[in-house]
Amino acid sequence: MSEKITRFGVSIPNRLLARFDELIADKGYANRSEALRDLIRDYLVEREWETDEETVGTVTLVYDHHVRELADALTHIQHEMGEAIVSSLHIHLDHDLCMEVIVVKGKSSRIKKMSDRLIGAKGVIHGKLTAATVGKSF
Repeated sequence: MSEKITRFGVSIPNRLLARFDELIADKGYANRSEALRDLIRDYLVEREWETDEETVGTVTLVYDHHVRELADALTHIQHEMGEAIVSSLHIHLDHDLCMEVIVVKGKSSRIKKMSDRLIGAKGVIHGKLTAATVGKSF
């Protein structure tokens, strides 16, 4: 299904536009329109997460698997939130460090709460919730 396209003008300082052009060239965008569409979508996804609608995303964790009881704590949190977890991937980075990527789906407030608990667990070196969209509003 082809959607109607609307053209519109934007006033922007030359210096800001030059920096934007550098950024989109570095990222490999074909043109400004594609880059602008992605920026708008990112903003809309961010807003979607504020409304507590059904959302999707990933929680990425890097942790030292030698930290006492950490693996059990992470597993326990995930089991408590089982219906929100679609899938997970566990990767051994080296002798000490592991990475876990957890695909989540559900109300944004519930996912944020779970990700905060996972990321805040003692022994997690780095954690990040990456918000995405189920795409209903696009």
